[in-house]
Amino acid sequence: MHKRRLGRTDLLVSQICLGSMTWGQQNTEADGHAQMDMAFSRGVNFIDTAELYPIPPKAETQGRTETIIGSWMKAKRNRDQVILASKVVGRTANAWFRGGRPSKLVRADIFDAVEKSLTRLNSDYIDLYQIHWPERAVPWGANPNRVGAVALRADSIGAPAGETPVTETLAVFDELVKAGKIRYFGLSNESSWGVMRFIAEADKGLGPRLVSLQNAYNLVNRSFEVNLAEVCEREQVSFLAYSPLAQGYLSGKYDHGARPQGSRSQLFNRGQRYETPNAAEVLLEYNELARSFGMEPALFANAYVASRPFVTSSIIGATTIAQLEMALSSANVVWTEDMQKAVDAIHQRVGNPCP
Repeated sequence: MHKRRLGRTDLLVSQICLGSMTWGQQNTEADGHAQMDMAFSRGVNFIDTAELYPIPPKAETQGRTETIIGSWMKAKRNRDQVILASKVVGRTANAWFRGGRPSKLVRADIFDAVEKSLTRLNSDYIDLYQIHWPERAVPWGANPNRVGAVALRADSIGAPAGETPVTETLAVFDELVKAGKIRYFGLSNESSWGVMRFIAEADKGLGPRLVSLQNAYNLVNRSFEVNLAEVCEREQVSFLAYSPLAQGYLSGKYDHGARPQGSRSQLFNRGQRYETPNAAEVLLEYNELARSFGMEPALFANAYVASRPFVTSSIIGATTIAQLEMALSSANVVWTEDMQKAVDAIHQRVGNPCP
């Protein structure tokens, strides 16, 4: 398992990061522990979680995933061997994160999130603490293939009231770093403008410099490549790619409209990002392409993301050990020029059909 530098830090993270968003709802604590055992035995040293998890978010399950990770690290006594990433929610009307009130990226709310996460994780610090999504009004995922409107400036007519300035939010992360509660700062579901704004303010000395960006990236949404890839490369911001299987649609299990019993789409009906017009036909085409190379679609799709030179770490997710084994094996796939040419030929014709 190759290790790659996280931003400008001295941390070396595995090219595969273990995602955890199913633990505590679709997966049990024992399942989560078994997945971490397997991943770390295969060279993974990087786990991604969030105060939001598990998914789908609900008041009665919120925070369970961090608790599962915390109990595993306590049992294994291996905190110093784990590079742990978590996230604070952006602006949300869901009142159950903050004990009965909406949440924003202000000092009181960020500190509340950090302290609760540290308690659940049985840890004194978080290696990488990320903003899960921007506070300002932007399309979810921040790098969609189209937008209905450009996000308004905070002082514009019709803009959401009370937008927290980037400088104010960054100052809070500065406090957290200096207090030793977090080591490094990252963003998620962010746009080119957002990344550059946080960097510009940090370069003025107003807070910690961004080390990573976590956005969706897969065969049916390569929009990261258009602007963000250059931003991250030139600014030495590591790209952490999530959803390499497009929420399982690139595994082949949903081909021809199938909805297997117990699958996330069947259980939760949350696959709308990958059920856009023409998506089913394009997903099937990529899955058939994988089979033409003698590979399972899930292995092919994971290997594609892990092989990209601008991806520091690919965040995989699994609900079964067999799925995890497949995802981990993608690190050993030799991605060939013929594979890339075939992928690019489809992409040239269909673009980014999702989300």
